[in-house]
Amino acid sequence: MQPDVTVTWWGHATCTVEDSGIRVLTDPLFARRLAHLRRRRGALPPPRAAVADVVLLSHLHADHLHVPSLARVAPGTRVLLPRGAPRSVPGLRRLSHLRFTEVAPGDEVPVGDGSGGVVVRVVPALHDGRRLPVGPHRSPALGYVVEGRARTYFAGDTGLFDSMAAEVGDVDVALLPVGGWGPYLGHGHLDPARAAEALARIAPRGAVPVHYGTYWPIGMDAVRPHEFHGPGEEFVRQAARRAPDTAVHLLGHGESVRAEAAR
Repeated sequence: MQPDVTVTWWGHATCTVEDSGIRVLTDPLFARRLAHLRRRRGALPPPRAAVADVVLLSHLHADHLHVPSLARVAPGTRVLLPRGAPRSVPGLRRLSHLRFTEVAPGDEVPVGDGSGGVVVRVVPALHDGRRLPVGPHRSPALGYVVEGRARTYFAGDTGLFDSMAAEVGDVDVALLPVGGWGPYLGHGHLDPARAAEALARIAPRGAVPVHYGTYWPIGMDAVRPHEFHGPGEEFVRQAARRAPDTAVHLLGHGESVRAEAAR
């Protein structure tokens, strides 16, 4: 039996995937406050959360590509980000200690050496990839599949799209967004029901709901609070109905789960 793979959820879309001796960090966001948003639940991630061999950035929105959080990542760390991102986000130029690699759907990037490692496969996402609110330059929103002992799909931000199952392929674990940071979700997002539909299409062995229950607009604590607190448990209920063969792991901030590899 292959060794286990560990997934840790730090809050919002920030996760660490440990596979084959490689630490993969997704969309690092280590801020107590971001513009009109504040962290309402969960302690800030500890310093070890910023330790990674590779960082995956799904798109250019500031709650996913957060320059001050990236500045905390160790010198020499490789960062995969959407093609065209440095042109759209001038603040990236200050992070000369990081090794940026611009990628697009279809790319495959090996991480590690001959004695171990993973391959990161870049897949599409259905989401506005611009740097808002005034982003004239477009970059693709991306998802990633980390292929090592297991195949772990990090969806970033995405809506459902017809070719999702074909693009993602066979995976063991899916890290799926099930909510957001405000009382309403716009186009290009998954709510619990749509995330359960994505789960049914992809059919992984396990899933971890992310992108909910962390940040919320200042002064709006009483506005549709169920959209902050409820998406994780609602996803569990929806997934039990739509994808009963998938084990859903509802994590608290800073909690980890070991996901047994299928191969």
